[in-house]
Amino acid sequence: MDNSPKLYTPTFLLLSASHFLFAASFAMIIPELPSYLASLGGGEYKGLIISLFTLTAGLSRPFSGKLTDTIGRRPVLIIGTLVCVVCSLFYPLISSVFGFLALRFVHGFSTGFKPTANIAYVADIVPEHRRGEAMGIMGMCMNAGGSIAPPIGSWLTNQYNIDFMFYSSSFVALLSVLILLTLKETLPKTRPFTRSLLILKKTEIIDSSAIAPAIITLLTYFAFGGMLTIVPDQTVHLGMTNKGLYMTSFTAMIVASRLIGGRLADIYGRTIVIKWGTLIMMLSLLMFGYSWSPSTLLLFSGFVGIGYGLIGPAIFAWATDLSDPNHRGRAFATVYIALEAGIGLGALLSAWFYDDNPQLFAHFFIVCAFICLLGLIFMWKR
Repeated sequence: MDNSPKLYTPTFLLLSASHFLFAASFAMIIPELPSYLASLGGGEYKGLIISLFTLTAGLSRPFSGKLTDTIGRRPVLIIGTLVCVVCSLFYPLISSVFGFLALRFVHGFSTGFKPTANIAYVADIVPEHRRGEAMGIMGMCMNAGGSIAPPIGSWLTNQYNIDFMFYSSSFVALLSVLILLTLKETLPKTRPFTRSLLILKKTEIIDSSAIAPAIITLLTYFAFGGMLTIVPDQTVHLGMTNKGLYMTSFTAMIVASRLIGGRLADIYGRTIVIKWGTLIMMLSLLMFGYSWSPSTLLLFSGFVGIGYGLIGPAIFAWATDLSDPNHRGRAFATVYIALEAGIGLGALLSAWFYDDNPQLFAHFFIVCAFICLLGLIFMWKR
C-alpha cells in the first residue's frame, strides 16, 4: 500500500536510520573476527566466520518470509535486531573455538529476519513509481552502516580492547530496536503467532516469481563472501594497519551509486541496470586480485562497490514488481536465500582456495569474475 505519494516520510526516514544502525552493529565486528578466532586457536576455521553466519540467515529466510506475511513486519524487524543486541554481548564470554562458531551460527538469525521484513515494510509504504529509488536508499543506509562501522570497530579495539568493541556493537543494535518500537505495523491483516506458523509447506519455502532475481543474486554475491573472508589478510599482506578501510572504500562507493542505480532502474528498467552493474563488477574483480598497494586495493574495491550499488536496488525492485503483494515477504526471502547462499559459498570456498597463500588472491578473484560473467550471460538471455 502506498500510504503517501511522497518518499521521504517520517516513517521511511526512521526505518532508514534503524537499518543503518543494524548494519553498523554487525559490520563493526567483522574485521577483527579472524584474528579473534585465531587467538582462540581456531585460525584454520576463518572461512566459517562468514559462512556459518550466512548459513543460519539462509535457513531462517523461509520462516522470516512467512512470519513477515502473517504476524506482521514490525515483530520480525524487532526480533532480528534483538539477536544482534544479545549476540554481541556474548562474544566476550566465549573462550573456545566451538563456542565462537556456535555464536556465529546464532548471530546469523539477525540478518535472516531483519532485512526480509525491512524490504517488505518499504514496499508497503513507498509509491510504486519510486520503488527502485526507495530500495536504493534503504540499501544505501545498510551499506553506509557497513562502511563506517568496520574502521570504528578496529579503532575501538586498538584504543581500548576487543570486549569494549563488542559491547559497543550491542549498544548500536539496541538503538536500532528503540527506533523500531516507534513504528506502526503496515500489514493490513495480522495473525497472532502460533507454533503452526513454523511448519512450512513446500510452496512457502521458495517463491517462484522471484527465481530470476534470486539467480542473478546468487551469482553476483559469491564474490562478496570472498571479500569478507580473505581481503582482511590481503590488507595485512599489502601493509595496511587498519583492516576495515577496504570495506569503507567498498561500501562508500556502494552508497554513492545506490541512489543513482535505483533512479536508473525506475527510468530505464530493472534488467538493463543489472546488466551494466554486473559488467562493471566483473571487470573490477579482475583488477582487484592484482592490487599491488594499499591505494590500488582501495581503488579497485571501490569499483566493485559501484557494481553492487547498481544491481542491488534494481534486483529488489524487480522482485517487488514480479511478486504477489500478499506474499512479498516470501519473495524477498527467496532473493535473500540466494544472497546468503552466494555469500556463504564465496566465504567458504575463498578460505579453502586461498589457504594462507598470498599468491592466490588474484586467482580467486578471477574465478569470481567468471561467475559474474555467467550472471551477465543469464541476464542477456532474458
